[in-house]
Amino acid sequence: MPAPILTAAQRDALAAVDARAGALSDWCATIFDFGETAWREYRSAEWYVARLRAEGFAVEEGSGGMPTAFCAEWSNGDGPVIGMYGEYDAVPGNCQAASTRREPRAGLGYQAGGHTDPHSGLGIGALGGLLATKAAMERHGIRGGLRFTGEPAEKVRGSKPIHAAKGYYDGLAAMLSFHPFYMLPMCNTVRWDTHCGAAYAMVYRFICDAPEAWGRADGAPIPQSHSAVRAPGANDALMLMYQSSKALREAMLPHQGGWSVSEAILTAGQATADNLPAGLAEIQYMMRTPTVAMAEQITAVLDRNAEAAAMMSGCRWERRWVCKSRPGLANHAMARLVWEAMQAVGAPRWGEEARAVAREIQSGLGLHPMEAPFIEEMERLIDPDAAEAILRRDLPPSQGHSTSDDYTDMCWHAPTARFYIARPALKAPAGYAYPNWVMNALGGIPATIDPMVTTAAKVLAASAVRLLEDAGARDAAMTEFRDRTGGGVGGSSWLPPLCDYDPPIHFRWPEYVETPRGRDWWIPSALPGA
Repeated sequence: MPAPILTAAQRDALAAVDARAGALSDWCATIFDFGETAWREYRSAEWYVARLRAEGFAVEEGSGGMPTAFCAEWSNGDGPVIGMYGEYDAVPGNCQAASTRREPRAGLGYQAGGHTDPHSGLGIGALGGLLATKAAMERHGIRGGLRFTGEPAEKVRGSKPIHAAKGYYDGLAAMLSFHPFYMLPMCNTVRWDTHCGAAYAMVYRFICDAPEAWGRADGAPIPQSHSAVRAPGANDALMLMYQSSKALREAMLPHQGGWSVSEAILTAGQATADNLPAGLAEIQYMMRTPTVAMAEQITAVLDRNAEAAAMMSGCRWERRWVCKSRPGLANHAMARLVWEAMQAVGAPRWGEEARAVAREIQSGLGLHPMEAPFIEEMERLIDPDAAEAILRRDLPPSQGHSTSDDYTDMCWHAPTARFYIARPALKAPAGYAYPNWVMNALGGIPATIDPMVTTAAKVLAASAVRLLEDAGARDAAMTEFRDRTGGGVGGSSWLPPLCDYDPPIHFRWPEYVETPRGRDWWIPSALPGA
């Protein structure tokens, strides 16, 4: 089938991406080097705000009560408003330089933050698409507007449920959602029916603020006595919570539906060597489920475990929400529109410079360098219907959603398309698995990540311009949105925001710190083996 014919405005939007290719590469490298993690993306958010203002956007900083979020808007007169967004959070413990060997970024240790997906390329690809759309609108007098939200803490599904609940996605004609590919067959394609599912995350906090009350009896020694009995404390509560939740995982939900629960310890006492019980301990749980009802069931089990752990250790407990994200909502009209743009743009291409980088990595790992070192799927498009069929092979017919990602919250406020562009991935010899640092490094080396960034920007721009120019396409997408929600926002089948909590910005999230020793990760890089 021949590629769809682009309008003059669409062609100019693609040319605008090419004209900025060098800047996009530099910008992507900047965000990659920041490597800031959830809720602590201070430099990254500041960079985006400054860049967007320089490009003529009005920017609200700290949108939704989140210090590292923002909302940028630009208008070319009355007309439809198209939404896009950027993510820029990295992952603790994944610090990697843009290098062909394993090494942390300069001055840091491996435990610092690093981009894995990489959101550095996601955000800059989206920004490139936004600016190219704006350029085409100005050149061709296309009326309408653009809204670009900065979305921190995606790795804990943080900002989008909050932005959704506070109205930042309301009033959009459409939302375009791009992500680097992270699993086959979702590579150079668009999601069709099976969208991502629900995600809940919470922090259980155990507080031992009255240890003297544990085992109190008449004639007991004074509370300050080192020989007095005292409560086990918050660390013991955390360990009881951890172990009991592991033990009861099989009893949380039936063994079907593709659900998961993971945990991370945020705080364990105050690193004291005295014989006082720990006063505070915190553990985060993240669950990914096809439905909200399944997430509620797991939450009920975890709540019981927390109560029991607190009672056994002389503590009280609290549950604080990190996220409550809805499952996704398909929109075939939007998916077809983005797929047509993807066909017109084509799959990304990697040249000899990128292949040389890949071979250098292979050689350094003791592998025989390959003539064609990348997987073939990187430079192929896959029809959304075909991708859907492959995705469904491993899913039971009753399961409507798979994995989780918080773009899903946008789907309930505007017609949304979710698409994936290939990121660099190396072929592996039989029986071999590359270490994780390889994918992280390829996401930061310009020769290997730039093709993804520019291709994503072009697909976004071509799709956005089409939506702005083609009233029929917009109407088809909105009609389907209203049909699926039973009347649109507030309709009979519409799922309202689940967010009923304040932004969880005050926990001890890992972050960079400034000390007399300079800027470092919260786990000092000078430690041996760090």
